[in-house]
Amino acid sequence: MTTTLRLPAADPAELTVPALLLRNAEDHGALPAVSWRPGTEAPWQTLTWGEVRERVARLAAGLSALGVAPGDHVLMMMGNRAEHWLTDLALVHLRAVPVSVYGTAAPGQIAHIVEHSRARLAVVEGAREARTWRPLVEQLVVVDPYGAEDVPHTPFTGIARPYDAETFERTWREARAGDPVTVLYTSGTTGDPKGVVISHRHVVLNGLALDDVVPLPDHVEHISYLPLAHIAERMLGIYLPVYRASHVRLCPDPAQVAATARELHPAQFFGVPRVWEKLTAAVRAALARLPEERRRAVEEACEVAREWVAHRERGEEPPAALAASYARVNDEVLRPILAMAGFDRLVWAGSASAPMPPEVVRFWAGFGITIMDAWGLTETVGAATANSPGAFRLGSVGRPLETVEVRVAEDGELEVRGPTVFDGYLSPDGSVRPATDDEGWFATGDVGHVDDDGFVWLTDRKKEMIVTSTGKNVSPALVENTLKEHPLVGQAFVHGDGRSYLVALLVLDPETAPGWASENGIGPSGAGGSEPGTSGVSTAVLAAHPAVLAETDRAVARANARLNRTEQIKRYRLLGDEWGPLTGELTPSLKLRRRAVREKYGHFIEELYGEGGRSPAP
Repeated sequence: MTTTLRLPAADPAELTVPALLLRNAEDHGALPAVSWRPGTEAPWQTLTWGEVRERVARLAAGLSALGVAPGDHVLMMMGNRAEHWLTDLALVHLRAVPVSVYGTAAPGQIAHIVEHSRARLAVVEGAREARTWRPLVEQLVVVDPYGAEDVPHTPFTGIARPYDAETFERTWREARAGDPVTVLYTSGTTGDPKGVVISHRHVVLNGLALDDVVPLPDHVEHISYLPLAHIAERMLGIYLPVYRASHVRLCPDPAQVAATARELHPAQFFGVPRVWEKLTAAVRAALARLPEERRRAVEEACEVAREWVAHRERGEEPPAALAASYARVNDEVLRPILAMAGFDRLVWAGSASAPMPPEVVRFWAGFGITIMDAWGLTETVGAATANSPGAFRLGSVGRPLETVEVRVAEDGELEVRGPTVFDGYLSPDGSVRPATDDEGWFATGDVGHVDDDGFVWLTDRKKEMIVTSTGKNVSPALVENTLKEHPLVGQAFVHGDGRSYLVALLVLDPETAPGWASENGIGPSGAGGSEPGTSGVSTAVLAAHPAVLAETDRAVARANARLNRTEQIKRYRLLGDEWGPLTGELTPSLKLRRRAVREKYGHFIEELYGEGGRSPAP
């Protein structure tokens, strides 16, 4: 932050979230805290920090009347809406433990979380959720009860009530920094989700460490669109705004995040790699529709910007001539394009959660935007390492935060320790099971190395490394990101464990494929599309078109040329339907569920090893 806000304790390690909310109400009570839209086209509604604390106190009184007591786990399944945000804070003020559950969680996962957490009450969004949850909990609160009239529940609108100020203040002041502020259940790429116990101290110290490496304007806005069951969004969308007294814009539909950015022109933007990939594809598709002369001018301006970024990456001051050229092309060419995407005011762009494709990083560097990649897990309370404007290496995940130590084990696994590493996993009896060794080191499951300048570089998840039948180790993420460098390839899955060679499932990019098809004369009747930049043909049909397949052959061949022999793809299959959380191939945080893909598309994989599918062009 530009301005250091008052901390209501001499030792930040002893602060709690309610103490910070009180500070915000006293020092910044008139500033906007949280905004949301009741509907897609509705105007924004906003609560100030003073109003937030009043709403939280009234909700806390109502939840207490429902029987919520200190130490209780209360489950929530809602989108990024005001009711979710405010209920979370109200529960913390009761010294209860809010637990957000992914909206895409399967019924079996929900049942496991209910039983494991011993929760008696859940707050859910609507009728669909109510029918799933009603048999599992003693009490159910429903935010949008339309259609759930036959399901016994308490309407959310009837919860808030007048509160006794003395009781409210006494209750939260009995909270201690080491108490749980939440339990997050991992999204479960394999096996049952595990409950990660996170304390007030963890989130406050993580916020303090992030402020040291991410300078932002005072009271900066954040667009909250990732699930609040994800540690990144909980830090960025709840705890950091409370710590920084900043402003949250709630976006319940992730499909609307690009439109929201175009409207708000935020100073900061965070996206997991899949979000940045989709934004990249959309901008590329728009650039492809520009007249050739204009497109060439943009490409030349992008080269200037990349050179400018490269100097900053090396810690060098760009030469005066380069700085002048960049300032000119930025004003005349790049900024107007960024303004159309809503990114012309960005001072910080971040990513984490999965390996970022280098081509995506290079693309945005061409607009002068450095995506500050970070690395962490739910167990490290979000970021453990981060790049910063003053020290970054594109392709790395930055240096360890001040609160974290990182070391590399003999087998290459990264291990961490420090005051922002979680205390342990929740056990069914309510106790916390430590997950660190006797010296406090936590094995992250990620493989990587630390360079001589202290920057951390990731290779892949330890459990996801492919070991071929010849004993060679292959990072699937490295191969997949190389394949995705071609604009037609939106998603990729590489398989080869125990096999003599690798095969791949590729998914057409729904943003760029129609434009490519239109430019190449592919339309409903074999001609160009009916609208500029579109082919009028679905991606499922395009995935079987000979011209698209021939271009994909060339794309795989080009990727192979950049990979070593063991990493090269021998056969592949092109799919047309995009993968996502609802169809099961991605987690709610948009990471690839490798086991789910193998199970769902196992017949295709077997065909690829039986000489089915396609071989890349020579």
